Amino acid sequence: MTTLPKRKVLLTGGLGTLGRAQAIKLANEGALVTILDRPESDDAESRAVMLGSDISFIGCDLNDLKATEKRVSELAESEGGFDILINNAALIINKPHEEFTLTEFEDQIRVNSSAAFVLSRLCARGMKERGYGKIVNFTSITLNGQWDGYVPYITSKGAMLGLTKSMARELGPHGINVNAVSPGAVVSEAEDRVFGDRLQEYNDWVLDRQCLKSRIQPEHVADLVHFLVSPASDMISGQNYAIDGGW
Repeated sequence: MTTLPKRKVLLTGGLGTLGRAQAIKLANEGALVTILDRPESDDAESRAVMLGSDISFIGCDLNDLKATEKRVSELAESEGGFDILINNAALIINKPHEEFTLTEFEDQIRVNSSAAFVLSRLCARGMKERGYGKIVNFTSITLNGQWDGYVPYITSKGAMLGLTKSMARELGPHGINVNAVSPGAVVSEAEDRVFGDRLQEYNDWVLDRQCLKSRIQPEHVADLVHFLVSPASDMISGQNYAIDGGW
């Protein structure tokens, strides 16, 4: 028996490491998953299809909020709305704060948090009509203040935490749960890109700080997200769940 039979899911950043694991997990639980990700990759749609027959792909650049709002509004109308929204997409760049340009800062704010506001507002309309909905926002372990070189990213994740708390309060009376996930250092393509030839040093640094001496895998995060969108979490809202190996 599946836990999410025919539930309609909108998942941003679904072609990334964490997003793929979530899409597969939720589809295996009976959900109909729509991935929203950047369209510039020629094989993006075929990559999404390869994840499963109940997973579809919509190309959309979250950096363009007006286009995102229009595209998702059309999609919600054609699909009859979404039961579950997962704001997973994020940009992350590592360098000293004084080296960031204003454009780089604003890009991360738009993709990492402003887009979540736009999508949550759109999806919540249909959720209110049905008296049911689940929204999961991705925050980050970096909010613990122990990370250097991520000022725009951490700022955007702080906004996501505030968005989660405030939306949970406003949407709760309509039967909508809003929670957040704070992943720690998850093994991903992003860490390969950010740390490059320092990857082993980074890996040792992570394990030294975790209570649990093994790396967090994308599937661990997907399991937590599944819990938060399943009936098992029906009386949980406004919470931020860390999955960080005991940082």
